[in-house]
Amino acid sequence: MLYKTVGLIGKPSHEATQDSLDELIAYLKNKGCEILLEESLATEMTDVDAPFANLVTIGKQADLAVVVGGDGSMLGAARVLSRFEIHVVGVNRGNLGFLTDISPDEISSQLDLIFAGETVVEQRFLLEVGVYRHEQLKSNNCAVNEVVLHHGKVAHMMEFEIYIDNQFVFSQRSDGLIVATPTGSTAYSLSGGGPIIMPRLDALTLVPMFPHTLSSRPIVVDANSEVSMRVSKVNSDSLQVSCDSHIVLPVLPGDEIRVRKSADTLALVHPKGYNYFNVLRSKLDWGSKLY
Repeated sequence: MLYKTVGLIGKPSHEATQDSLDELIAYLKNKGCEILLEESLATEMTDVDAPFANLVTIGKQADLAVVVGGDGSMLGAARVLSRFEIHVVGVNRGNLGFLTDISPDEISSQLDLIFAGETVVEQRFLLEVGVYRHEQLKSNNCAVNEVVLHHGKVAHMMEFEIYIDNQFVFSQRSDGLIVATPTGSTAYSLSGGGPIIMPRLDALTLVPMFPHTLSSRPIVVDANSEVSMRVSKVNSDSLQVSCDSHIVLPVLPGDEIRVRKSADTLALVHPKGYNYFNVLRSKLDWGSKLY
């Protein structure tokens, strides 16, 4: 695929990110691409001959977005860019980098593959969540990794019921519940004891957080199901729903949180040779082949 307009997104005031952005700009100019810089970089890159734009404009006008940073940077951009027909790739300047898999030392060689069309493109689905009070929508947002119902106080239990497609599943006393996508199965869900799910599976994971019963275990359900969390009225009033740990929606006792698969998908691009299990072995320090 020929990418004519490329958006560059990165963490401001980060020296390593700046180095990668400088390399990307030189590479893209050599390719004859139009460049759009995300507006948060405006104070750092005053000497660059390229226009600045917000994420919505980049999503509308660019063919490719390159996110320089860690998975957090990718998540923030992905929630917006998933609404548009744009390919997204990440350069890892963070820690683990499950979503940003291009090494800073291999930017040119990896982009050569991408511009030559030698790519693996994955469609990663998102979740949309709504908080309902007396059947009225009070707030909503979306998540790439997970939606988490939790207490506003640390180590504080709550009571709630779970329904899947309006069928009662269980009631629980715990610190909350993680509803994770396959993309998010290697994030917060994994630290909570949830399973790793291959990205192409159409499934969700429900992971209880410190449940007050030994029989409570993670559940994998069809991603086309609607998951409903109905909060008991006996709870205190400092409850929250978090989206990718970035966005917080307030929840009151008696509220209902509805989670379903979004119609939007993130077109995540990897250079040829990408292998999901190689990523897992590298990031999670799994053993190598014995023979």
